[in-house]
Amino acid sequence: MTVIYERSKGLSDAQTHYCPGCTHGMIHKLVAESMQELDIIGKTIGVASVGCSAFAYDYFACDMQAAAHGRAPAVATGIKRVHPKSYVFTYQGDGDLAAIGLGEIISAAMRGESITVIFINNAVYGMTGGQMAPTTLVGQRATTAPAGRNAEGYPIKMCEIMAQLEGCIYAERVCCIDVASHARAKRAVKKAFSLQAENRGLSFVEVLSTCSTNWRKTVLESMQWLKTTMTQTFPLGVYKDV
Repeated sequence: MTVIYERSKGLSDAQTHYCPGCTHGMIHKLVAESMQELDIIGKTIGVASVGCSAFAYDYFACDMQAAAHGRAPAVATGIKRVHPKSYVFTYQGDGDLAAIGLGEIISAAMRGESITVIFINNAVYGMTGGQMAPTTLVGQRATTAPAGRNAEGYPIKMCEIMAQLEGCIYAERVCCIDVASHARAKRAVKKAFSLQAENRGLSFVEVLSTCSTNWRKTVLESMQWLKTTMTQTFPLGVYKDV
């Protein structure tokens, strides 16, 4: 029988723990396929930080290292310097990277570390119950903002920030809600890995993701809200490519 489609060799056989409708699993698939197509699975080391993706080290078939909350870029920096020929990436959520880890990612980019950062933005603290995150939209409800985020605070836009840093050579924001956006996201992730071979600096891919559980929406409602509302605050596109 002809095999038309099979599981990426970049993924382990472990079953993921993510909620129904969450796109973490889809993003894992993109990372795994990129590693397989570039033939770098055996040369790749990933760093999983704290958040919904904390167990990512169980899901990828490459070497993985756990990091303390927000410290994935620092850990990845150390790994890359010890293993300069390896492909090193971090996989981080918005509560991890844009809050406690903000200084870490800024510093890594300022130093021009040759690592790939996969940043998952679902606009809430997903793992701990849906509290307001640095990326929560104005008016968006969260467990710590039941009436909606007040305009006294605004969501942080990481792609725009990263694009201003000289050590960041590539920054793109994508999503995975349909076939077309999935293909664009795959190209971005694959390019971010490919750039490591040039050793010119940090590559950053922000992926807008759904969180049906904490958004209190159905899967379809979540996809539609991301497409029509979330992208208004976080426009998709390439922010830097040098």
